[in-house]
This record gives sequence, structure tokens and C-alpha cells, in this order.
Amino acid sequence: MSSRMFQSVVLQMKDSVNRTVGVIDADGMVVACSELTCIGEHWSGAVVAVNGADSSIAYFEGKTFKPLAGWGAQFDYAAFVKGEDELAASLCAMAVVAFNGAKTYYEEKHDKATFVKNIISDNILLGDIYTQAKELHFVSEAPRAAFLVRQLGPADVTTIDVIQGLFPDKQTDFVISINETDVALIKQLPEGADARELQKIAKQIATAVTQELGIKVVIGIGTVVNHIRDLARAYKEAGVAIDVGKVFENEKTIINYENLGIGRLIYQLPTILCQMFLQEVFKKNPIDALDQETLLTINKFFENNLNVSETARKLFVHRNTLVYRLEKIKKLTGLDLREFDDAITFKVALMVKKYLISRGIES
Repeated sequence: MSSRMFQSVVLQMKDSVNRTVGVIDADGMVVACSELTCIGEHWSGAVVAVNGADSSIAYFEGKTFKPLAGWGAQFDYAAFVKGEDELAASLCAMAVVAFNGAKTYYEEKHDKATFVKNIISDNILLGDIYTQAKELHFVSEAPRAAFLVRQLGPADVTTIDVIQGLFPDKQTDFVISINETDVALIKQLPEGADARELQKIAKQIATAVTQELGIKVVIGIGTVVNHIRDLARAYKEAGVAIDVGKVFENEKTIINYENLGIGRLIYQLPTILCQMFLQEVFKKNPIDALDQETLLTINKFFENNLNVSETARKLFVHRNTLVYRLEKIKKLTGLDLREFDDAITFKVALMVKKYLISRGIES
């Protein structure tokens, strides 16, 4: 952030405010002030006061402080006004409004992270992407991946700081707060990076957040894109990965969009079509007619690639017992799971049923 921008606002306020007004950064350095001799001074105690304040207003050595809007848990900049009275608090609040407006305008013009956030949020026109990328000297063509980190349970605002600590290069990697629970990482990758590299990055994030904050997260990974214009698509894919994974891969904490398979297609189908499909497949008896033991047998059979002997071994039953169960399933549903086409139909039907239940439709 340019201190000249803050100083410009301060100078405009100087004639209207009969108090010393200024801005400190996160280290306590005075970056702008109506008293020019204060610029460059270091007020570490003010940082402690602002971070430790119960409210948004803090007081230190006869001055009133109020942090500017930021993305992290700790403040990036704080406005200050001389005095600790009500007038100082009011003036400081008004100064924050002015500084925030200037800061937002500056970031939109000069900050790469805001530029990336606008891209993934679809808040910028395609033509403007090229123009602004050139102004910011932003590398348009480079392999990048989008990671969406969603906190499960009570959210912690410091999650963004933990992730930022893992990827400190703010010129190539962008950690962006989306809402209370979601944090996005747009990561520039080396040439030739594959799915294993993406999995490694996601695992690093999950481990760090869990160990440092005790928070469980689920992470969606979009496809690797080679141009900034495709970042919005990659980000949406990461979100879809989490949503689809919640239905079909709910035991996983890291879900790659490219590995969603048929679940991704089912998730996009209208529920009415899914219901019609189940009615057509299970004409003899509805899928709900199958008991838990039968469903366990079916799932194990699929897990073991339709291998009767291996499935029997995993279920700790005799091979003939499993054959009997498969025959029973055939009589109930009309589908022979030993036949590849029937097995595929049944597998898809189970996934469709799971999808409908996730949408609150039981039958």
C-alpha cells in the first residue's frame, strides 16, 4: 500500500480537523501523519493496544486508534487521532471511512490479490482482465491451481493467516478470504505439475490448519489452468468438488474435481430425472426394499471389482453364500451384479439415490 495515498487523504483532512491525524501499519510504523515530523516513527505499543482491544477502538499514549478494513485476523493499517475523548473517537471513525475508501480504490487499481479476487468472483469483465493484468505487470500465462479451503464446525478467522504463512510470496500465490468459512488459494505451479503435486499442497494446508488451530477442513481442488482468464472456472470447480464430495466422497478431506467421475454428472441432473431413473431401474422392487446386509454385500462387491472370491473373503463368508446373496439380489431387482452392464446400472442407481437423499428427497 502506498503511504503517499494515505498522506494525500491526511493533507485533505488537515484543514478541516483541528487534531493530529495519521495512519500506522501492522508493525506500528507511522506511514502518514498531519504532523510530518511523526512520519517514520515506530509505535510498537500501539500495535499491542489495537490487537488487544475488546472493541474496534483502542487508546495509546493520548491517541485514539481504529483499524482499517482488512482480510486477515490482524490489522494491516489503523487510523489514529490525537486525544482520547469522544470527539477523538468520532474523528477517528470518520477518518477510517475516508482511508478505507482510498484504500479500496488503491487496491482495485494496484493490488494483485484484489485483482485475482475480482477474477474468481466474476466481478471483472474479460476485456478488463487483460488491461489490468498489463497495468499490474501480472503474468497472464502460467500454470495455476485453485484450492478452496472450507472450515467444518466453528470458523476461525486466523485460518487465512495460517495459510498465508505457508505461501508468503504475495506476487505469485494469493490467499483470499471468501466468507466466514471459506478461504481460497490461487497457487502458481511449476511447469508439468501433476495431481500428486496438487494433493501434496492440499495436504500441507489441511495439516497446518488442523495442527495450529485444531480445525477440520475439507479442501476442493480445481483443474490446472494456464491463463488468468480461466481462474474463475478453476475456482468454481474447486467449489463443485467440495459440494459433490459431500455427497459421494464424504469420508475424504481433499477432493480433486478431476477425480469426481460420474458423481459430477449426477450432481448436475434435475431431481425429477433422477427419480424417474430409479423407478425405471427398480421396476420389481424399490431400492429401499434392500436391507443393510444386502447393501453391504453390494458395496463390497463393487469395491472388489466384481470379484466373487475376493468379496467373499473380505466379507468372511463362504463363496456359495455370496453367490446365494447375489441371486437373491437378482430376484429382487432383476439385475445380475455379475454382469458388467447390470453392475454399472446398479452402481449409478446407488449414487443417484445418495444424491436424492442429500437433497432431502427420500423416495
